[in-house]
Amino acid sequence: MKNKYERALDLKDKEFKLLMGVTKETSKEMIQILQEAYDKKHAKGGRLPKLTIPEQLTLALEYWRQYPTMFELSFEYGIAKSVVHDIITWVEDTLIKDGKFSLPGKKALLEEDEIEIVLVDVMEQPIERPKKNKSHGIQGKRKSIQ
Repeated sequence: MKNKYERALDLKDKEFKLLMGVTKETSKEMIQILQEAYDKKHAKGGRLPKLTIPEQLTLALEYWRQYPTMFELSFEYGIAKSVVHDIITWVEDTLIKDGKFSLPGKKALLEEDEIEIVLVDVMEQPIERPKKNKSHGIQGKRKSIQ
């Protein structure tokens, strides 16, 4: 049976990008970078991971694109929640360390006259909470200490 990434490769280019958030070529570049980093890290051997490198990338892209909970991903992929966290952080750190997929820093953006990258985060919004003051709290009498 094909895994999620292999099934996604059967889709058309536009559908693949809608599902994964990146093109097929970009995902292949990411897999190559992750595979090289994995081979370097586990050159001496060790236990094989339950998920392949393409599956790990798919898990991370799904987390970044759809923002499900780590519990949902752990249930879907059949691994522990802590392993989901480890995979996401490893994929993110490895791709950033490579430099090909990292965003420019704040200084670089301020120095440029023309901005080519626009990043919008609309997921998190502040929660409205009541103001804290004396009228809303429970007042207790303070006993005098003698």
